[in-house]
This record gives sequence, C-alpha cells and structure tokens, in this order.
Amino acid sequence: MVERGQETMVAAPESSRREERAKRILDVATTLILRWGYAKTTLNDIASEAGVGKGTLYLHWKSREELFEALITREKIEMAEEIRVQMEQDPQGATLHGILKYSALALLKRPLLKALLLRDTDMLGKLAHDEKGTAAYMEQISGFVTYLQLLREQGLVRTDLSLQLQVYTFSAIFTGFFLVARFLPAEFLLSDELLAEMMAETARRTLEPGGPSSSNAFQAASQAFSDFMDRAVANAQEQSDHTQEFTAHLSTKRGPGRVRGRKGGRPKKLQTDERITLAQRLYTDTDKSIEEICATLGISRASLYRYMKERPERES
Repeated sequence: MVERGQETMVAAPESSRREERAKRILDVATTLILRWGYAKTTLNDIASEAGVGKGTLYLHWKSREELFEALITREKIEMAEEIRVQMEQDPQGATLHGILKYSALALLKRPLLKALLLRDTDMLGKLAHDEKGTAAYMEQISGFVTYLQLLREQGLVRTDLSLQLQVYTFSAIFTGFFLVARFLPAEFLLSDELLAEMMAETARRTLEPGGPSSSNAFQAASQAFSDFMDRAVANAQEQSDHTQEFTAHLSTKRGPGRVRGRKGGRPKKLQTDERITLAQRLYTDTDKSIEEICATLGISRASLYRYMKERPERES
C-alpha cells in the first residue's frame, strides 16, 4: 500500500491494468470507426487517442484486423448480456415478440453491430463480411431452430406455419425494420422505442397464437433462450483469443447476480486437466442438469459449452 495524505492506494494487479488498458483501447477504436470508418482508422490513430504507444497495441492483438475483430466480439457479448438481463426481468421476455423488442433496443445502442447487420461497408469496410455459411453462423441458426421448436411445443408460436417460414419471417421482421430507414424521408422514421414496439407487435400478430399461455410455458421458453444465449456467447468468445481482456468488466454491469441464484462476478475457468475431466464426466451423466454441473464446477453455462464443444449434444 502507498500512503498519500489521507488516501490509501492499492496497486492494481497487472492483469487488472491490462484489462483496463485493453478496454480503453477498444473504446477509442469504437469512437474512431464511428467518426472516420474502418478504412481510415489506423493503429497510430488509436494509440494516440488512447494515450499509449503503438507497440502497446501489439501486446494485446497481433494485427489491426485482430483488434477490430475483438471489438466486434466485445460488442456482441455485451449485447447478449443486455438482452439476457432484460428478458430475466420480463416473464414474457423469451417469446418471439420479446426477443425482437429487446434485441432491437440493444442493437440501436450499438451502431457498429447495426452496421454489421446491414453490411455497411462504408463504416466497416471488410469487417462487414457475410457470415452466412460459416460454422459459427450455422450453429447459431441451428440453436435458434431448436429454441423455436420448443416454443411450438409450448404453444407460444403458431404451428400452422412451417419452421422454415417462421425463421424467414422472424429474420425479415428484424432486418427489414432497420433496413427500410434508408429509403424513407426523415418525417417517417420512428423513435427507437416505437420501432422496437412495432417490431414486437408485428411478430405477435404474425407468428404467435392469440390465446393465453401458461406460466410454465413462459418459464420453459426462458430457460431455452438462456441456453441459446449461453451458446452464442461461448461461440463469440471462441472467435477471439483475447476475449477475456475486455469481458471481465461485464461482471460489474450484471448487478447482484442473475436469476436462478447465480452470484455476480465473472465465472471462473477450469484451471486443471483434472477439473476438465470432471466436467466431461458430469456432462455425460444425464442425471445431472446443466445448472447442477455449472454450480458444482463454479463456471457459467457458456464456459461449460466451450469445454464440451467437441462432445456430443445432450439434453439440458
């Protein structure tokens, strides 16, 4: 400890300083891309604005492209966490109209991800590449279809429409509401809140049945969507070797903890081969739920799925 007058300063661990520096650099990179676009934003610009040497950037990322990919990954993870929190506070949040509403509101706060959705090459350059056909994209679609099937079983979506038509319609609603703004005069544009509400209402009228649903159905949907989001976060984390440097601070945004008894803070990783072996053994034991395994190991669902990625699927 270092005494300075009446203040007591505790030297931050090196890892904490490194995480904070990485976060600051990515914050600066976001600002510069929004101001100048990806093509005109250089590492020299980022280093200068962040108050570090250019060489410091290479302590975190091997190239300019890797830095910007890490930035997009951070945006995706933060958006997923925000959607999760909103849905956990809304008993009907995991319905299709709830997903559209909260996803739209979260995306509208993140112009980089909105530009990615709309393939805005003026802002993102080659970062706006089409992910269609990649393994991560196909796994995301597969996970959404699994979630949609559960909604059908629980009576939360219409069953007179095929899964193919429902996936297409859901995607068209989400993308279309954002895309159409390019073609309308300013006086016809909607506020963020109204856009999200109308998107949700369109899904409710088009894809959902009109009758009441049970609380058990909503709970099952919430659990299924939580599983889907955990897998999405795990996949996003795998896209960058440096995710941990800028996601540790997310724990400070989660408050006292999520529902289902999770405590706040970043879940721990499995540190030893023995722990990984234990995780694999528990995972193959179908008598234990995913939540019980995570509680035993002290890790998140996303971490568990990441370690089990190469293993066969099992029921939650």
